[in-house]
Amino acid sequence: MSADVPRHALPVPADPARLRVAVVGCGDISSVHLAAVAANDGAVLAAVVDTDPTARAAAHAAHGVPGFASLGELIAAGAADVVHLCTPHSTHAALAEEALAAGVHVLAEKPVAHTLADAERLAEAAEKAFAASGAQLGVCFQNRYNAPVRAMRVMLDGGQLGQVLGAQATVMWHRTPAYYAARPWRGTWAGSGGGLLMNQAIHTLDLLQWLVGPARVVGGGASARALAGAIEVEDTADILLEHAAGTRDGVEQPPVRSAFFATNANGVNAPVTLDIQAEAAELSLRGDLTVRWADGRTETVREHGVLAGDRAYWGVSHELLIDDFYRAVRAGERFWIGAEEAMGSLRLIKDVYARSYAPGDWV
Repeated sequence: MSADVPRHALPVPADPARLRVAVVGCGDISSVHLAAVAANDGAVLAAVVDTDPTARAAAHAAHGVPGFASLGELIAAGAADVVHLCTPHSTHAALAEEALAAGVHVLAEKPVAHTLADAERLAEAAEKAFAASGAQLGVCFQNRYNAPVRAMRVMLDGGQLGQVLGAQATVMWHRTPAYYAARPWRGTWAGSGGGLLMNQAIHTLDLLQWLVGPARVVGGGASARALAGAIEVEDTADILLEHAAGTRDGVEQPPVRSAFFATNANGVNAPVTLDIQAEAAELSLRGDLTVRWADGRTETVREHGVLAGDRAYWGVSHELLIDDFYRAVRAGERFWIGAEEAMGSLRLIKDVYARSYAPGDWV
């Protein structure tokens, strides 16, 4: 154990009724995870981990739990049953593999990994770990838990909408050079694995392919149009997708097309949009969901809360996803958003990069 681990913060004893949780990476997004742990009666914060002594000391002071300089030290101390990975993208796969191999459950922020090769290796490691020890991997695509999104999925699965005809989604946000300068890894291929698509728009792309169906890229492009001097990755992207439509009355249906546009060059952080047109209704997501039925009826499904402040774009459902992950861990059930599920959007993003950049310029 590192000499700078606070000795006066006593380790949390093992308790079958409560999962001992450690948050690895004490940056911006960790605040959401820490709040969710505190709100869960079946979990207790047992430790924080950060390679930066200042961040580690601040987290220890705020939460009164031991601080570790590395995941390896945490594992050696046997101090946690679950770790939340809130670290830069390029560290996700290696840290997750290390924890899973030790029999520790992992909940990772998106993306599952910053390269497809790392993601595929992690998926294999997660399978082996679950078989060997029951340790499992979850990935934070929390917007799947938003009340309007769940309502969309129920309607689509229930068949009352008829055939899906098409879909569109947009992410029109604003980022400045200062945003990237504050966390330099965000603007690099090596640190982030990409730009706008990997760090912001991946959530909406994930929803599009989860709701409409498995997708392939028909065409698309990505480039830095406003921040070329500040970052080496993209700030704008457009994608045309085709989604498998399955069969209807035993007849294979033609694929459904969707259009996706995202940028960090907008003047403000505008609301994310996602629209699906079907035979019986049009679904329009703008925070809340509006359903306009072909017979003239209109329904609204409200979001269950609003995250205030300049981090509102994180959404409101981290706590719901984290609660569900803990439930799966305690029940010994496989959590539904694992490595393979999380690779759907990652594969689409990497396809767009392959169409947009020369070999060797991206990862």
